Amino acid sequence: MTVPFYRPRRLRDNPLLRDAIAETEVRAEHLMLPVFVADVAKDHEVQSMPGVMQRSVPSLVNEVEALVALGVRSYILFGVPGHKDAKATSAYDHEGVVPRAIRAIRERVGPKAFIATDVCLCSYTDHGHCGVIKGERVLNDPSLELLAKMALTHAQAGADMIAPSDMMDGRVRRIREVLDDHDLTHVPIMSYAVKYASALYGPFRHAADSAPKFGDRRGYQMDFRNRTDALREALLDAEEGADVLMVKPGLAYLDILSDLRANTELPLAAYQVSGEYAMIRYAALAGAIDEARVTRETWIAMRRAGANFILTYHADMAARQKWLD
Repeated sequence: MTVPFYRPRRLRDNPLLRDAIAETEVRAEHLMLPVFVADVAKDHEVQSMPGVMQRSVPSLVNEVEALVALGVRSYILFGVPGHKDAKATSAYDHEGVVPRAIRAIRERVGPKAFIATDVCLCSYTDHGHCGVIKGERVLNDPSLELLAKMALTHAQAGADMIAPSDMMDGRVRRIREVLDDHDLTHVPIMSYAVKYASALYGPFRHAADSAPKFGDRRGYQMDFRNRTDALREALLDAEEGADVLMVKPGLAYLDILSDLRANTELPLAAYQVSGEYAMIRYAALAGAIDEARVTRETWIAMRRAGANFILTYHADMAARQKWLD
């Protein structure tokens, strides 16, 4: 050849050089583990999510203590109460399952664990919807007051971060106002800013016992056919005081993550949801894929698209089997 030309393979041949110039990485601190804490005496495995448990408060404390020692430092708690009613009273009960779990983790583990809590009413209502119901309609503004009470209860119990997932309009502003009014200005809000009405949530509804008793959630969760709607929702939450913006689901919506990364400097979270977990898990159990390699690849994809951290049910397995070493 008479003219020099670039050979990209030169930079891929040596593994040390490959690692040195890699643009994206995943470390343990980039992962947050979703956990289900229930008003139960005995733990139960979620049938549609092999390896994921509904845990009692004592069991959850033991699990968090063990995982913190392995490097899993961040958690988001989902409550599965023993009592449900139309006004979701268990959601903002200071002796409810989530506040008890927060206090118990704090007593045992202290600040070594970072605790976020999901704020939504669906697991706590007898109808399974994420807000106050009139007839078969979810009322937006009355729901805000209950969500704010729930957020305040969690923050007063010691939660490090509040994560509203209900998709009611204005909930970030109302939660921020209530937290600030109670001298909790230091508690950040991670908004489920872009939460699509996805078929990938099925296993979660088993785990959280949160399936709606009538209708569906497409009247408040986002239409997955829409892209510009996501940016509008996210920027509204940022204006209302969100500190972190989440995209849910994660892997199927990398274009949305990328859009947000180009339009905001706020930290972004991606939720690798229950259906995404289950698809990987079942394929691995069938011997079709290498679970560790496939999971790490999906995490890299979400990080590459702009996620600062990832909510993933695989975080505990990654720590125990040393996937990130």
